[in-house]
Amino acid sequence: QQMAKDIEFRAAGGTDDGGIGTSFDAIYSAVEELTAAGHEVALLTDLGSADMTVEAVLDMVDGDVVRFCPGPLVEGAVAAAVTAQIGGDLDAVAEAARAKELFVDSA
Repeated sequence: QQMAKDIEFRAAGGTDDGGIGTSFDAIYSAVEELTAAGHEVALLTDLGSADMTVEAVLDMVDGDVVRFCPGPLVEGAVAAAVTAQIGGDLDAVAEAARAKELFVDSA
């Protein structure tokens, strides 16, 4: 929040019954809520099953305003949020979220 105070986040982890996993409905609802409010949406995930769920959600939403951003979850979220905060468009935000090479220790 300190680096991207104007950016809205939604966490949609876990199954519908509170277990470990991924809920299509939770992700879809978050996307619908944000796009209905006029926001563009970058979707970041942590594991393969979440990737598959997001891909299913993408089949149901407007691809012009929603992007799947596979990459490092925490670092990608920070990079994406900061890029959005400084005025980056959805493509720039998605690219920032995916930029794995930014976070590799080259030492």
